[in-house]
Formats: sequence, structure tokens, C-alpha cells
Amino acid sequence: MMEYKGYFARVAFDDEANIFHGEVINLRDVITFEGESVNELRKAFTDSVEDYLEFCAERGEYPEKPYSGKFLVRVEPELHKILVIQARKNGKSLNSWVNDALNNVVKTCIHQ
Repeated sequence: MMEYKGYFARVAFDDEANIFHGEVINLRDVITFEGESVNELRKAFTDSVEDYLEFCAERGEYPEKPYSGKFLVRVEPELHKILVIQARKNGKSLNSWVNDALNNVVKTCIHQ
């Protein structure tokens, strides 16, 4: 995984073409790049992100941000009720309680 200015890229190696190719994965817009070495790949990645940001500026558009911090989760009504009760028991909003719960799950997954 590569990261530059909050944009993350997935990289693969094409053995037949003897080239690395990558794609930014945390956007709806498509940003791709390639290189024959790790250094070329890194340079192509940063150049591609910079090109994207410049293109947006030229068009007077805001570049898509990698993540807004908001997402919608649909759950069954009974689970929704349980989550709200647990949040209130802990003196938290539902958003705050779910945020904390997700952080705990991620920490557990990372340390396994």
C-alpha cells in the first residue's frame, strides 16, 4: 500500500510486461500510474496525485477527499435499539459510541 497526501494506492506487478502498476483506491475518480522500478512507481504515484489536484484546480472544482468521516450503516431495528441503549448507558451519543466501538474492533484486528 502506498500513501501520499491522504490518497492510498494499491500496487501490482505485471510479470509479463515487467512493470508495476497502481491505482488510487480511496476515490470514485480514477487515478492510475505505473513504473519499472519502485522509485519510478513512487514518482509516478505522487505525480498522478499532483496532476489530479491541479486538474481539479484548473476546472474550479474541489478534489474529491479520500474520506469525509461519514457513512451510512443500515442495521435491523432491534440492533439499532440495542445500540442506542448502550450508548445512553455510557453517556454518549450513538455516533460517539459506535465510533468508539469501531475503533476497538479495528485495534483488535490490527493486533491479531
